[in-house]
Formats: sequence, C-alpha cells, structure tokens
Amino acid sequence: MVEGVSLSTLATCGKNRLYGSSSFWRAPFKPFKKSQMTSLNDRHWVWNQSVQRLFLTGDPYRSRNSDSKVEAGWMFSGGEKGLDASVERSENANETILIFFFQLDLATRVQYALNMEEYDIAQELRNKLTEVEAEIIKQQDAKRGLSSKSEAQDKALQMISLQSELQNAIKSEDYALAAKLRDQISKLEAESLAASAKALAYENVQYAFRLGQKVKHRKFGYRAVICGMDPVCCESSSWMETAQVKKLSRGSTQPFYQVLVDVHADPNILVAYVPEENLLAPDQPDKDSFDHPYISFLFYGMDTAGDFIPIRQLREKYNQPRHEVPPNDEDDGGKA
Repeated sequence: MVEGVSLSTLATCGKNRLYGSSSFWRAPFKPFKKSQMTSLNDRHWVWNQSVQRLFLTGDPYRSRNSDSKVEAGWMFSGGEKGLDASVERSENANETILIFFFQLDLATRVQYALNMEEYDIAQELRNKLTEVEAEIIKQQDAKRGLSSKSEAQDKALQMISLQSELQNAIKSEDYALAAKLRDQISKLEAESLAASAKALAYENVQYAFRLGQKVKHRKFGYRAVICGMDPVCCESSSWMETAQVKKLSRGSTQPFYQVLVDVHADPNILVAYVPEENLLAPDQPDKDSFDHPYISFLFYGMDTAGDFIPIRQLREKYNQPRHEVPPNDEDDGGKA
C-alpha cells in the first residue's frame, strides 16, 4: 500500500479542482518510506501533518469559519460499555482517501502539462499515475480477499483433490495420513463457505445509504457523510476485534461505510468505518452546515435536501449512479 502520501502540495481551486506547483513534479517523487513509519504513532503523525495542511490551507470555507475550535475535540461515549467512537476510526480508510486525492491531483497535472505542451513532464506524470492506479487495483483486490468466485472455486477443487487422497489413504490403511487429510478438508470447507458467502455478498449487495448522504450514528450520535462503501467489512481482524464486529447483529458480512465525521463533533476521528446497522438517516432533511477538510475535494456542494453531491470520480470509484432529488422534495420535507 502507498503509505503516508503527503498532501502538502494539494489545495482547492475553484469548484473542487486540485492544483499545485508544476515544479514539484520536476523533482523525483519521494513518498514516505516504510522505514520512516515503523510505528503506529509515526503513521498517525504523517496523517495528522497531511490533515493539518489541508485543514489550514486547503479549504476556504474553513478559513472563513475559523471560530470553530477543532483542537478541543471530545470522544463520543455510549453503546457498549467501554466503547467510544474512536473504535471505528479507520486508518485504512484514511489512506484510501489520501491515495484517491493523489490520483485526482496527478490526473489534473497531466492535463495541465499537456495544455502547456510540456510533453516530457506529462509523460512522467502519466507514469506516476499508472503506478498509483496499479496500487489502487491492488488495494481493491486485497479488500475482496476470499470474496471472489474464483477463490471459492479454487477451494472447492482443492477439496475434491484432498477427498481423493483421503480415500486412497483409507484403502491403504494409512490412518495417520487420513486424519491429517480430514483436518485439511475441514479447514478448506470452512474457508470455502466463507468465500462463497462473501462472493454472494459482493454480487447481491444493496446499500441502504448513498454517497454524499448525511447520516447519524445510532450509538454515538455524531453526524457524518457517506464517502465510500464496501459490500462487507474489509478491515483487518485486529480492527474488527477492537470494534467488536462479532457482536453486531448482522456481523461482518453487511455493508460497511467510510464516513466523514463532522469536525465539530470530534476532529480526531475524521474518517470512520461504520457498519450499516449503526447508521441512521435523519427523519428530516439535515441542511445544517457540515465541516470537514475533505468535503470540498469529494463533493460539489449540497443539494436541496441537504445531502452532498459526490464528484464524478467518486461515483465511478464505487460504481454508484448520480442521485437526483425529486422536484417536490422541498415541499414534502425532503424525504427521498
């Protein structure tokens, strides 16, 4: 995974365009090395530095509303005893958004270089963009894990082969080998079942929420905006253990959403990874202001119902259609 990509060169320009000095790309690209982030604290430091640069310089709306004291954040408490909102904070989701920003910025720089007829620079940028896109594909493949059909089919073929070996071992009265093969078959059966379940979830997923929709956390009460979604939980086993995913009524095979948390609620979370059952749509249109350093990068603005309009690249990333607010939405209370 691309780690610690600095966003110091990114800034907002007009309607959600990204720009930066072209001289930055004349120098060799040197992202943070893994050796520079050997601990979790180091990774959070890199992340926080990037966020601060965006937060202080990248969002003109934030600068006009500098009275909000983001440094005085507090954690929501509630729900299960001993849990607070920080358990759903996701570093993986943070990094996914960083790389998405980087991809957008590179694409914009390529076009700018072509417009300026700087073809050598454009080619160099294209090469970097290809590397980033390849990394994104790796991320997506890693997320799917055992969810693909081919993976489930491979497990089934392995079981057929092992069952044949088991029969031969029994015929030859090699019971030690037979016992070992039985254990392998049992393990493969469990893995195959899990793979089939995840593959089915990817094929038949139906999301209750959409990109840009404002939501409220059922347990912790904070306001958030949907900026990404997965058919199943794609976090690590350690994250799922901390977040107590096994205790959820729908478990890990329900949709999970990347959400931007309003910084007035808690600036230390920023991006959370939340199961569908923990989110609620507001009863009435939420047209109140929503502050987050990524809003101007990922969305065009709010629609008449108070939700955010995702940029085209974000819709394409998650293969989601554009949501159209009904013409009479303002008259009937904004329920869509």
